[in-house]
Amino acid sequence: MSACSDAFIVVTGGPGAGKTTLIAALAGRGLATMPEAGRAVIQAQSAAGGNGLPWADRALFAELMLTADLKSHRDAQERQGPVIFDRGIPDIAGYLGLCGLPVPERLCRAMGRCRYARKVLLAPPWQAIFGQDAERRQDFDEAERTCRMVANAYAEQGYELVELPCASVEARVAFVMGHLGLAPPMQRGE
Repeated sequence: MSACSDAFIVVTGGPGAGKTTLIAALAGRGLATMPEAGRAVIQAQSAAGGNGLPWADRALFAELMLTADLKSHRDAQERQGPVIFDRGIPDIAGYLGLCGLPVPERLCRAMGRCRYARKVLLAPPWQAIFGQDAERRQDFDEAERTCRMVANAYAEQGYELVELPCASVEARVAFVMGHLGLAPPMQRGE
């Protein structure tokens, strides 16, 4: 696996902050994207009657997310140009910290080997768009705590956090495109 890729852009934050909606819009602009592992693991474990769920076995859930994120990182190496990740491997360390669980050595090694661009995009908690569903059972307070924990996990790994504006999807797309140097950056007030 590559030690670092400046083309691997992570969008992180707490649940319900608009990350997946933003990433879908970026995919609509032709950018390569990698899905969020957590939601896929919840769907697969629920369908199979498995215990690797955040409300059943949090450590197993984290391990399954790590396996999925390692695969996404490998798969992204086959892509050309920027690849937008809906969360990255350090998110798992933030999740484990939120749960009061230790970070296993395998995860520490993965965070060291599988790097992303130094600047990580952070979707801050945004109550106006927050919602719950079958896979997102957290309340807004937990979403805020999750955001703090994942932000800390990225900072501890040497990443710089760039906060996304609490703005329309189109404005966020313009912000990200500007961040990537693919379009003029969004002007203040837009």
